[in-house]
Amino acid sequence: MMFTAIILCGLGYAEGAKLSRTLGGWQVISWALVLSLPVTAPLTIFFRPESFAEISLEAWLCLAYVGFFSMFIGFIFWYRGLAQGGIATVGQLQLLQPLFGLSLAATLLKEQVSIGMLVITVGVILCVAGTKKFAR
Repeated sequence: MMFTAIILCGLGYAEGAKLSRTLGGWQVISWALVLSLPVTAPLTIFFRPESFAEISLEAWLCLAYVGFFSMFIGFIFWYRGLAQGGIATVGQLQLLQPLFGLSLAATLLKEQVSIGMLVITVGVILCVAGTKKFAR
């Protein structure tokens, strides 16, 4: 399932970037949301909580923030960046997110970063650097 998800995600990014060259990032993500509605709506109904009264206002506001800013607005800029910078080039930048995530978690949240996490992150960075070197 993970392998299938990786392939489908990559295809979705690549196709979204190609489409955003002609449609624009906001239209691509909007259409993606519309086309996914027949799958997501029934799943939402199936997994809904017993009572919405138990969900706090803060939880609703957080959901709205994540849904609108982190996902919708974020994908507009992501697809625009993929279209302008090239799918393969900009797509590799996403592989550096673990480095930034670990750095922020350790710095801002005082999280413990294990040696294993660092080794994997350095491995990913070396892979990205290797693809840049050998692609020329």
